Amino acid sequence: MPQRIVHVFPGSLAARSGIHDGETLVSINQTPVLDLVDYQYLTARPSLELLLVDDKANERTVHIHKLVEEPLGLTLESSLMSNPKTCANHCMFCFIEQMPPGMRPSLYVRDDDWRLSLMAGNFVTLTNLPPREMDRMIERKASPIYVSVHTTNGELRKKMLHHIHADRIMEHLKRFADNGMSFHCQVVLCPEINDGPELERTMNDLSSLIPHALTMALVPVGLTRYREHLAPLRPYTKEEAEQVIQQAEAFQQKMLHMHGTRFVFASDEFYQIAGHPLPDVESYEDFPQFENGVGLLCRLRDEFLTAARLDPDDSEAVPRRVIMATGVSVAPFMCSLLKEHPIHGVDVRVKPIINYFFGETVTVSGLITGQDLVSQLRGEEADEVLITASMLREGENIFLDDMTLEQAQKELGIRITPVEDDGADLLYALRGTEE
Repeated sequence: MPQRIVHVFPGSLAARSGIHDGETLVSINQTPVLDLVDYQYLTARPSLELLLVDDKANERTVHIHKLVEEPLGLTLESSLMSNPKTCANHCMFCFIEQMPPGMRPSLYVRDDDWRLSLMAGNFVTLTNLPPREMDRMIERKASPIYVSVHTTNGELRKKMLHHIHADRIMEHLKRFADNGMSFHCQVVLCPEINDGPELERTMNDLSSLIPHALTMALVPVGLTRYREHLAPLRPYTKEEAEQVIQQAEAFQQKMLHMHGTRFVFASDEFYQIAGHPLPDVESYEDFPQFENGVGLLCRLRDEFLTAARLDPDDSEAVPRRVIMATGVSVAPFMCSLLKEHPIHGVDVRVKPIINYFFGETVTVSGLITGQDLVSQLRGEEADEVLITASMLREGENIFLDDMTLEQAQKELGIRITPVEDDGADLLYALRGTEE
C-alpha cells in the first residue's frame, strides 16, 4: 500500500529535493513501497526515482542521487507494527494460549511476522507465508531472521504446531541458505516429544546449513496453570534437563571441531532445572541468543565481577537493608553471586517470589506480577527492593497484571527499584550509587 509521508526532516536530502509533508510515496524505482522494510531496502541505493502523489491525486516523479548509506529524511505514516501478520498455528506449547483471562488485549496478540523478526528479533514459524511474500523476503535479503523450528521432522512439526504447512521448514531454510540469507533457530523442547533422538535429528539437519544457520537455542517448554483443554505436557525433571545439557554439549564439541562454532546453546533455564554449573563466558561465544535467555546469567555474573574488580571500593555504598526479589529459578544463582562478592555495609537478602498468578511451574523473574510481589513482601522490613526491569512492560512502570510500580510501592511502603539485566548496573544498584 502507498505510504503517506507525515514528516520531512528540515535540511534532509528529501527536503532539499522538494518533498513535502502530506504527500504519498507510491513507489521507488518503479517498485511499490509496501512497508518500512521495503522503504529501507529500496532507499539503500545511489540512484532513486520516487513516484509521489499529493492530496489532490496529482502525480510527480522526483529523481535523487545519494550515497548508499545516506538517509532520505522521511517519516512514513505506517510503522513496522502496522498490520502485523498474526500467528496461524495452535502450538501445543503456546504460552499465550495458557494466559489467564481478563488481561490487557495486547498480551493475547500472537505475531508471526518476518518483518518483526528482521527488525526486532521476534521468532517466526514461516507457516503463514504465501509464495509471493516468501519471494519478497528473499529479494529483500531479509537477514538474519529468527526462526522457531522446534523440530525438522515434518510430520512431528505439523503435530506440534497444528498447521498443515508446518512440515516445509527445511525446504524454506534451505531456500534461504541457497540465496545467501542467514538465520538463528529456536527449539522449544517438550519432554518425550521433540527431545532425545528427535533433537539429535534437528541438530544434525540444522547444522547442515551452517554457515547460513548461525545458532540454535534450546529452551524448555513453559507451562502455566491455565492448560485446560490443551495438549498434555509436563515440565522437565532435573534428570531430563541434565540429559539435554549433555546432549547439547556433546554436539557443541563436534561443531566446534567441524565449523569453529558451538552452534547449539542450551538456555540458562535448563542449567537451573538440572542444578548444573553454568558454562564459562567463552562458551557462549558472542552471546547471539542472549535475548532468548541463553547466557544471560553467565554474562550478568561476568559483568558484575568485572565491574567490582575495576571499581572495588564499596566505601561509598549506602548502608541499608535491601531485598532482591527474583524468580524461584534464579534465586540460587543470585545467592551464590552475592556470597562470592558481598557488598560491604549493605544487608542484602534474596527473596524468591513464587508465581501464584501463572502457576508455580513458572519460575522466571520476568513473569512475576505486581500482586505476587506485593503479597509475598508485605510485612517485610527493608529500605529498598530491587527487581529486574523485565518484570515491567518495556518503557513503562507497569507489571503484567497491570499493577503499577507506584501502586506496589505504596502497598509495601518500600521503594522498588527496577534494574536492567546488566551486571554493572546491578552492582551499583546494590551499592545505592551511580556508576
